[in-house]
Amino acid sequence: MLMGIRFCSFWVVVLLLLFGSNSIAAEKPRSLSQGWEYRWGDSPISVEGVPAWVVGQESASDWHSIDFPSNPPDRSGQQHIWYRIVLPELDTYLDPVLYIDSIDLIAQVYLEDQRLYQFGEFDNQGRGKFAGWPWHMIKLPKDSGGKILYFRIYSDYIDIGLWGQVSIFERADLLLDVLNNSLESLLSSITAFLIAFLAFTLAILKGQRRRFFTVGLFSLASAGMLLGESPARQLLFDAPLFWVYLAAGSYYFLPVAMGMLLAPAFQGRSRLWMRRIWQLHLLYLVIALGISVLGWINLSITFPVFDGLFAITLFITFVLIVKNIWHIPAVDKCIFIAYAVLALLLLEDMAVAHGFLDWRQVPVSYGILLFSATVVLISLLYFSHLQVKLRMLNESLEMKVKERTEALEKLSYEDSLTGLKNRRFFDEFFSFHASTAIRTGLPLTLAMCDLDYFKQFNDTYGHPAGDTALKLFADLLRKNFRETDLVCRLGGEEFVILMPNTGRLEAKEKIQALLNQARQQEIYHEGQSCGCVSVSAGLACWPEQTDDPDRLVMLADKAMYAAKEAGRDQVG
Repeated sequence: MLMGIRFCSFWVVVLLLLFGSNSIAAEKPRSLSQGWEYRWGDSPISVEGVPAWVVGQESASDWHSIDFPSNPPDRSGQQHIWYRIVLPELDTYLDPVLYIDSIDLIAQVYLEDQRLYQFGEFDNQGRGKFAGWPWHMIKLPKDSGGKILYFRIYSDYIDIGLWGQVSIFERADLLLDVLNNSLESLLSSITAFLIAFLAFTLAILKGQRRRFFTVGLFSLASAGMLLGESPARQLLFDAPLFWVYLAAGSYYFLPVAMGMLLAPAFQGRSRLWMRRIWQLHLLYLVIALGISVLGWINLSITFPVFDGLFAITLFITFVLIVKNIWHIPAVDKCIFIAYAVLALLLLEDMAVAHGFLDWRQVPVSYGILLFSATVVLISLLYFSHLQVKLRMLNESLEMKVKERTEALEKLSYEDSLTGLKNRRFFDEFFSFHASTAIRTGLPLTLAMCDLDYFKQFNDTYGHPAGDTALKLFADLLRKNFRETDLVCRLGGEEFVILMPNTGRLEAKEKIQALLNQARQQEIYHEGQSCGCVSVSAGLACWPEQTDDPDRLVMLADKAMYAAKEAGRDQVG
């Protein structure tokens, strides 16, 4: 209910500010960029809870000038600091507020001896836990001009103090400014969500499932990061830790998705390097968020570590790209160009965040959208081109099949007992299906089946009853597999099923269903019940298990014998 009220209030504020901004504005923002002083350590606190340093109980020589209230020199591991500034006159403001982009990490704000604001919780030692990185809006009394504003700050992070913009605003102007600054990230986040939805849909309906699924993951992570870092997030849902966890998880997942997207374009050891890179980032994501949620460390500490790791893996990725650039197809080079743009923007954003560059807004969202859109468009073009080639291939195959059928009519390729195709037919057509799978890139799965204890069955009930069992199993094979599947009897009680355009998981479900039916089918011969015969099966799939389709028979045969050794009546 409260979420709904806040959501509606957010859009009411948007409309009021958009249509009434001209009449609301009364005074331009005033940057507090001069006159700051700092002092290391923490003030003694009186019994009434008032710090001694805000009531003049300190020497002016203990305070030192600083251009901006962040990261003064000679920190030497200190975690407490005070900043102060004399506020300018505020008589021309109707409803003055102090805006701060972010604070590292928790703070109390005093106007002389009056506490105006607190972010985070301080314990008796003046310490506290990380509470997120929201922006801050601190209400200032109109008569506070000429008075001293104090900041008591605790941070066990690499930075200590204020970060980004520090300015005095009219409250209404500030909300409008927040919305204006959020518009780009909100639109980019919505676009990324739409790209993710499109990619996941195409992963379900079309080919190139792995690439589209990975694009969906990347776009979803991008949308989460952009939304988690958008200033408007606090107007929608005021929960700083939730937003920072969303932004962190999404940000940490970006190199995972990017690595999964780029790895297929490489070959050999370079592809292995890319796999190790995204696997390393995935491991870091799990560990960093896990130990943070458990309370072992503050989440804030994981950001600089990740940025250092990310910078190193970006460099390694660029080296791999340069090393393989001449062997990479032209379409993949377009993806690498988009990746390079995004990587440079991310590096610039890191440099700004850690103070290596002056503070400014870095358009990371543009790089994210460029990379996502490039991968989706290239995937769609590739899919369209593949469909044309498949159509031409189908027409060619129809002609070849017609010619081959005419030739096959002159030969006997049928098993006389079961009516299935025989081993000669399988040997003839297996290479054809294997080469077709290589050309199209579609999976090819082979299953070997063998009736369990068939020799004992023949010894007990006779060979005519065994022939009946073989015929009944052949009927089950016809019912359970498509006309496009190749079902053959290799000899004795051994059968083979070749399933084009079928992955291992789907094939295993089909074979398991076949085994379940065989196990329950009672065999009758000359009116006498001979019981049931179970079946053991082995599966092998290209390209999931092997790079060479010609090894499928050997792999499936090994899997079948492994199933027999494991107790029979199962799929190996």
